[in-house]
Amino acid sequence: MLQTRVVNKTKRQSSSILSFVVLLLLTVAGCSQANTNQVKNLVKSPKVQEAASTPTSSSGTGKTKVVTTFLPMYIFTKAVTGDAADVEILVPPGTEVHEYQATPNNVKAIATANVLVKNGLGLEQFLENTIKNAQNPKLAQIDASINIKPLNEISPVEKTAKEEHEHAEGNPHVWLDPVLAKQQVMNIRDGLIAADPANKATYEANAANYIKQLSSLNNEFEQTLEKTPNCTFVTFHDAYPYLAQRYKLKQLAVVEIPEDQLTPADVQNAVNAVKKYKVKALFSEPGVDNKLLTSLSKDLNLTLRTLDSLETGKTDPQYYFQAMKANLQTLETACK
Repeated sequence: MLQTRVVNKTKRQSSSILSFVVLLLLTVAGCSQANTNQVKNLVKSPKVQEAASTPTSSSGTGKTKVVTTFLPMYIFTKAVTGDAADVEILVPPGTEVHEYQATPNNVKAIATANVLVKNGLGLEQFLENTIKNAQNPKLAQIDASINIKPLNEISPVEKTAKEEHEHAEGNPHVWLDPVLAKQQVMNIRDGLIAADPANKATYEANAANYIKQLSSLNNEFEQTLEKTPNCTFVTFHDAYPYLAQRYKLKQLAVVEIPEDQLTPADVQNAVNAVKKYKVKALFSEPGVDNKLLTSLSKDLNLTLRTLDSLETGKTDPQYYFQAMKANLQTLETACK
């Protein structure tokens, strides 16, 4: 009899436990369904959809996210923002920006950015399709060269081979003139203030400090190079007409030089072109080993020196001044 009561009690306990488990499962299923409905409703909410399409401020910092195209634009932008914004660079320093091909990471960076800073004047040809692919309608774009009148070929440009890229909108290398660099910094400052007014005071103060340094650099260039007026120099890259015009120098650009399979005719064509001008200096660029320029230096009895176009180097905003002062010393020495 006792055994029967124990069995019945066990059955009743098992039944109770089973009922509780079933009830618990139904409750969980109901909550899960409710949560699913809530998620569906949130997805349908216009406010949530709008937030989803809005670029995040940055990678978890809450700061405005700014992408810049290449080194000079990064340097000027970082000088203005300081630590008030997160700044990235699309084209790795040392990479040829004229012929750059965008990467998926570039598209992702632009898709999640608040602001894009470019040099403009047709330099960053990769941008148009990259921006389209990024599908970021809220992206604010800053053209650092706005209201700067571009130069065309005011300096002689001797082409020794088929031209690979042209400056259809004028020469884009305005950052190599410290006076025009000031205008670019002001354009970047104004664009950042419009996109991120909360940091207006910071942007204004940082820009003012950097512009003061650029003014000092300009004075240094003027005082040094006024001793060597009309000095004619040769480069393989048509990058210095703004600098040459500013400081009364003359640039002869021997461009589109074949890097490989250099023929004696290539060398002779370049030598003949250069001999038309009273050239005092011959410049290459950092990291460039160009056989034609080496041959030219021997044939013309000129020392081949390095002039920095600032497309490679450090990302520290002060690097601009280091590189430009080194350029000034090089010009002064070569033009004596």
